[in-house]
Amino acid sequence: MTAKRRGAQLGMLAFAVLIVMGAYASVGLGINGKVPSGMLGYGLGLGGLMLAAYLVLARWAPWADPLLLPLVTLVNGIGLVMIYRIELAGERLASAASQLMWTALGVVMFSATLIALRDHRVLQRLTYTAGFAGLGLLVLPMLPFIGREINGARIWVGVGPFSIQPAEFAKLALVVFFAGYLVAKRDVLALAGRRLLFIDLPRARDLGPIVITWVISLGVLVLQKDLGSSLLLFGAFIVMLYIATQRTSWVLIGILLFIGGAFVAGQIFSHVEARFDVWLHAEDQRLYTAVGGSEQLMQGQFAMGSGGILGTGLGQGYPYRIPLSFSDFIFPAVGEELGLTGLMAILMVYALIVERGLRTALAARDPFTKLLAGGLSFILAWQVFIIVGGVTRLIPLTGLVTPFMSAGGSALLANWMLIALLVRMSDAARRPPPQAIQDEGMTQVMQR
Repeated sequence: MTAKRRGAQLGMLAFAVLIVMGAYASVGLGINGKVPSGMLGYGLGLGGLMLAAYLVLARWAPWADPLLLPLVTLVNGIGLVMIYRIELAGERLASAASQLMWTALGVVMFSATLIALRDHRVLQRLTYTAGFAGLGLLVLPMLPFIGREINGARIWVGVGPFSIQPAEFAKLALVVFFAGYLVAKRDVLALAGRRLLFIDLPRARDLGPIVITWVISLGVLVLQKDLGSSLLLFGAFIVMLYIATQRTSWVLIGILLFIGGAFVAGQIFSHVEARFDVWLHAEDQRLYTAVGGSEQLMQGQFAMGSGGILGTGLGQGYPYRIPLSFSDFIFPAVGEELGLTGLMAILMVYALIVERGLRTALAARDPFTKLLAGGLSFILAWQVFIIVGGVTRLIPLTGLVTPFMSAGGSALLANWMLIALLVRMSDAARRPPPQAIQDEGMTQVMQR
């Protein structure tokens, strides 16, 4: 990366931190009428962390996309501001200091991934290892003694006072597995069988991978009561399969399988049926007052409605009325105080992150990198769509969190690792090829 580009990246990073600090000051002015006393400490903390990440990136990935780190800094910082605002409102579970600590650990994971993984293509040799690791992480919460059920979903592993969500790290391992597997099998999977109407169906013998992934995703849905991870896992595989084969039939088969499986699960298992009831009949007074009912969803919708186009202003709304507004429902909390305009700006930042990842996939020189970069970009976009669709009642609620913004450690660490992988691949894709070294003697002979 040239000195000019490095300077531009550092300038964008400083601008992102300044925006976050401006939002932080607005919260204090809106609630107490003065700038928060801890603003300097938070500003120096966030700025120091991002400067450290920038220095690691400049040293170990100098040709990487210059926009990824500033964009992630902005959404991570806005999340910190909202958690701080909800903490000031008296929500005892919200802690901006704790989230800043998790952000620091996320930057450490980002840096460690860049330093340890000098060439991402070595991951292709670990295809099946990554697959077994991903499945193992998905199964961990089901084990006795260490598995924990929180808010009706068994997706946590706890040791003493500490707990993590293994599924957040499983998604990275499984995307590595999908990329390696599909690179090896894409020619076979691209073969067409019978033609139905205008679609070339795949051969029946090639349906094994999609059926296995479908069964695993339904197992996650039924056994762990985790609709979000189930949808994320199956959607990522279908999209990567489409990228590898360019066959629309795989997408249609995947959609039909998931809809059919979710419908059958809803008829058999009460917790799946309850999710759909809350989605379809959220205004029902019986569901609103029920334990685990629609109160959270409706309060989120009330908040976004009261925010309108421009919002009430930071510190001027009532986001603490939304259950888990600092975690699962931070998006409606932001919508109340920043309005539709603020939400659209945040969604645009997410769209830019995904676009830079897809640009890396297009620029990649080998099929494994194309699939891996495309898959990682998709799961980030898919996760944003699932959570935004859930809180706006476009789709049923799934339990996923807003990437980089919601409180919690597991998702934040995993997503910083995801960005590190995209940075590493963008560095490889943008790095200029080495100059050919010509033999001086041969050059002299040719000149003669």
